[in-house]
Amino acid sequence: MKLSGFGEQFTSGAGILSLMEDLGNALATGGDDMIMMGGGNPGHVPGFQEVIQKRLQYLAQDTPSFKKLIGVYDPPQGEKDFVDVLANLLSREYGWEVGPENICLTNGSQAGFFLLFNMFGGQYSDGSSKKIRLPLAPEYIGYADLGTKNEFFVSTRPRIELLDDNMFKYHVDFDNLLVGSETGALCVSRPTNPTGNVLTDEEIAKLDVLAREHDVPLILDNAYGVPFPGIIYTEAQPVWNENIIVCLSLSKLGLPAARTGMIVARKEIIKAVSGMNAIMNLATGSMGAMLAHEMVESGEVLNLSRNVIRPFYQEKMEKAVANFHVALAGTPYKLHKPEGAMFLWLWFEDLPISSHELYQRLKARNVLVVSGHFFFPGLEKEWQHQNECIRVTYSQDEAQVAKGIQIIAEEVKKAYS
Repeated sequence: MKLSGFGEQFTSGAGILSLMEDLGNALATGGDDMIMMGGGNPGHVPGFQEVIQKRLQYLAQDTPSFKKLIGVYDPPQGEKDFVDVLANLLSREYGWEVGPENICLTNGSQAGFFLLFNMFGGQYSDGSSKKIRLPLAPEYIGYADLGTKNEFFVSTRPRIELLDDNMFKYHVDFDNLLVGSETGALCVSRPTNPTGNVLTDEEIAKLDVLAREHDVPLILDNAYGVPFPGIIYTEAQPVWNENIIVCLSLSKLGLPAARTGMIVARKEIIKAVSGMNAIMNLATGSMGAMLAHEMVESGEVLNLSRNVIRPFYQEKMEKAVANFHVALAGTPYKLHKPEGAMFLWLWFEDLPISSHELYQRLKARNVLVVSGHFFFPGLEKEWQHQNECIRVTYSQDEAQVAKGIQIIAEEVKKAYS
């Protein structure tokens, strides 16, 4: 089969494709023996799922709502009533000067980033070519293959702060963050997937200034962050202005199957994304917006985030960290300070095998993790650190996670020995 350059790029060995195939194949074949510590599938949060179940029952029983849910195309900007209540929430709670014209829904955040990245990166009509600049790597595995051309990203190594108790933390290295004319936009996730790092308010403010100085937007990926689902264990203020594009998601709130992303930006950007939505999708799905409408309108989504969702993941995180400290004792491991999201990022300095080989060995023992080398798109030079890290998730069953941690520790010790 002959493919275009676009076809070849999007059918090659993408990291996100490998990750989703691992997850899908494990589940399709029963997956009972596979310990799922690789993907970002959220846990089943009882307090949240009860709220959604009641809402779904109402939508199914109320005839006008049911007809709207399954039988009506939404406008390209997304389900209008939900867009209205989301704008009201952000304006009321955080003082953001946004209205419905500043919000667009997409069929999942991944689709939204595809649109945004290719709006600001790639070939321009004046003949110039722009890239998306990631101020700090490692970054989200799903970004790496979203560009419609090769060498679409450029990223900067982090500054590493060593902490007590085998911990460390990445920081943006502003001394070496050079934003040139090739930059079309800056993008960071907060909390960062894969590390659980939360960029400080000061770092975000500096990036905002840097973006304004170079007349490019700053894209903030808040899929795990504030204002919801708020899976953050440190201080982080929600921020938006007309040069910042904030991306939100219902997935990590607990609705991954609904595929609902939200973009908050100045109205010219929203108009452009809406037009692309119409061309690519006709319309976005209604399910997520209608399920979440009531909790967003009332503000309950913020209470659920603070009092149900965050404590659910924080308890799991603390148990997983304690288990890793015990299981890996005696090895030269380091653990990124877990400040948010649902991942732990492990660094095995001078590991005699690559992180991808470690992934293969763990997969053979029915433990799925993700090799760290996938999370460094756009680095100009090879960095040994890339091949010494793995990402694990602690969102699933605690007994299974504890068992997986023991197996990871066994394989790491074998590698060092």
